[in-house]
Amino acid sequence: MRKFKKLVVLEPVRFDKAAEEALFEYAENVRIYRDIPPDDAEKIRRMKDAEAVLVFYTSQIGAQVIEACKDLRYIGMCCSLYTPASANVDISYARGKGITVTGIRKYGDQGVPEFISSELVRLFHGFGPRRWQEEEMELTGVKLGIVGMGDVGTAVAELMFAFQMDVYYFSRTRKPGIEDKGARYLPFHRLLETVDVLTTHLHKNTVIMTENDFKRFGNGKVLINTTFTPPYPLDALKGWLQQPGNYYIVDSAVSIGGTDGEIYQMPNVICPDVIAGQSVLSGVLLRKKVLQNIEEYLSSQDF
Repeated sequence: MRKFKKLVVLEPVRFDKAAEEALFEYAENVRIYRDIPPDDAEKIRRMKDAEAVLVFYTSQIGAQVIEACKDLRYIGMCCSLYTPASANVDISYARGKGITVTGIRKYGDQGVPEFISSELVRLFHGFGPRRWQEEEMELTGVKLGIVGMGDVGTAVAELMFAFQMDVYYFSRTRKPGIEDKGARYLPFHRLLETVDVLTTHLHKNTVIMTENDFKRFGNGKVLINTTFTPPYPLDALKGWLQQPGNYYIVDSAVSIGGTDGEIYQMPNVICPDVIAGQSVLSGVLLRKKVLQNIEEYLSSQDF
């Protein structure tokens, strides 16, 4: 298996010492940067003579950066890759230049349902500073709506069955497997009108709810999001949160304008500002899958 001439780790990618040392098996020269590049000029400076680069979700790699890096053959995304449109790398442009882009899946999924169940139990029982209703409640019999029944949405549904929640969902395609376990499909507008709790599990930069959808969802409800971008305009979310009885659960503050933003400061917003899918196990799986992608690429090439 031939090695890359030079591989650059553009920014922190959750690699430990062993994983960093493993990179030398795949490249003659490895350069590791431990901070996030502030602009495209710095990205180009770091990547310019590299054949391979590893990136996290924290940097956008657009056409201008890719065009400036003439030796680039491989971009390894050390984060989820579901669709080109939701990626932080301009995959279409890269492929047009003959550059392979890889990403990973199913490495941090289980932390999301654990976060959601934890915060719902605290909110329903009043174990923390807030309580959803006047009296304590169990999750049993509460109507939960899931938007996006992919890997994460399915994991959420399966855990919520254990709490005996009534699970409904909307997705681009029907999922017979989860329906066989008890989830019920509803069109999106019907879902909004039916459920007490709504959790969204969509690709980044996907917007599905409008201000009118918030009105259809109504008040006295709980809304949850664990994606780095909100699937609705923040102004619409803020307006909904100003209505009585509504609560918002979100893991990272990045999707609501940061910890200095107005939404983060609202009393009915629950945000620990910790990424739900990030854990010791997810880090192990991330490193394993990223290194496997590199090895598979090199094994398939003759250059």
